[in-house]
Amino acid sequence: MNTAVAQRLAALAIVTAGLFAWVGSERAASRQTGSQRVVVTYWEKWTGDEMQAMKHIVDSFNASQSRIEVRYLSISGIADKTLLATSGGNPPDLAGLWGDQVVQFADAGALAPLDDLASKAGLSESTYKPAYWNEMTYKGHLYAFPSSPGTSALYVNRALMPPEYNSAEKFPKTLSEFEKFISKVSKKNNSGGLETAAFMPRDGFGSGSWPYLFGGDFQNGNEIEVNSATDLKAWEWVHSFAKRFGVRETQSFRSGFGNYSSPQNPFLSGKLATMMDGPWFSNYIRLYNPKTDWFVVPFPYPDGHPELAGYTVLNLNTLMIPKGAKHKSEAFEFIRYVQRQDNMERLCTEQFCNSPLSKVSEKFLNTHPNKAIRVFDELARSPRARGPVQVGIWNQISQEMGNAVDLMDVGGVEPKVALDKAQERLEDEWSKYREQVLNQ
Repeated sequence: MNTAVAQRLAALAIVTAGLFAWVGSERAASRQTGSQRVVVTYWEKWTGDEMQAMKHIVDSFNASQSRIEVRYLSISGIADKTLLATSGGNPPDLAGLWGDQVVQFADAGALAPLDDLASKAGLSESTYKPAYWNEMTYKGHLYAFPSSPGTSALYVNRALMPPEYNSAEKFPKTLSEFEKFISKVSKKNNSGGLETAAFMPRDGFGSGSWPYLFGGDFQNGNEIEVNSATDLKAWEWVHSFAKRFGVRETQSFRSGFGNYSSPQNPFLSGKLATMMDGPWFSNYIRLYNPKTDWFVVPFPYPDGHPELAGYTVLNLNTLMIPKGAKHKSEAFEFIRYVQRQDNMERLCTEQFCNSPLSKVSEKFLNTHPNKAIRVFDELARSPRARGPVQVGIWNQISQEMGNAVDLMDVGGVEPKVALDKAQERLEDEWSKYREQVLNQ
């Protein structure tokens, strides 16, 4: 690994001074085994039920053959630690990272391309839903495979619906119909504060990606662009909710939301009548308010543009092999095992997710614990399904969009001015990234 890449890897990792020693000791401990098997060290971010779901797959793989043993470790701060371990030449054999990190890791030279191994295993673009395949590939190379994915859709609390909106068939299909719905369902208390909001665009999964709804993007060719006419239209629409309900009232209302994974979640507590979220949210309903009567619909599309229907934002958990992994081929054997339809469907069932595979069994769809899984599966196949922009500063883009809307909602800054300021900062970030990482 050249000096420039190593320096960039170190800069990307936010770590403590003693972490090199931690990584080395963790690596050494994970390699110890009393058997003659090749030990594949697998770092994963999950804890709790999600971790246990993958453990079932790991245990099944280890029992299915006698040549490889996968050692499965839950690692906090996995992205930074994987970058640091890779820069030090001592990475895990397999890392369970997020799909939006493919580009950053690939640009930093931290990933092993998987094209040849995939070809030999018969895993190709046709194996997967197109939107997920696009997120795993970058600059003509395949760098990741899926574990469990997600898509966004609109959860609706039927108990808060007037009769004209109380089913998926009756629910608004266009934004103008949705605007009427918001006015009818949102309620204020006697003091003028919000008691129930029909919808809040800044809450839920995918809340930073609204330009996609209007057919926009965050990129124009190789350049970052967040202040186009379409971007402005999207963020003005988001800002309109604060104007509609009142800035103070909206801030006060949102400040009362409880933790996402708790009975105080605004959808579960009845404060939000609808919320965008992924298929996994049905598990939180089951855990924290199982009496909730709910259904799921695709998000309404802009009037006069039926071609923009099917908008959804992707989530993707991935399996990547870091550059310099000691047992690349053995790690890929486990990846290939996870990609088998039966194993993938088991994992996605236990994690309350849709499948990333193009082929999905009727058993999976009929027995899945999320009763609306067919909606999520269909949205994942939509040509309007969008993942993160394939640039290494996607996280900075997301942060800047949030800051821009804060300026609109709370700071009284005109939307165009807020977006222009975000554009300036992101152009500077993108220039630095291209110079330091891409050597451009």
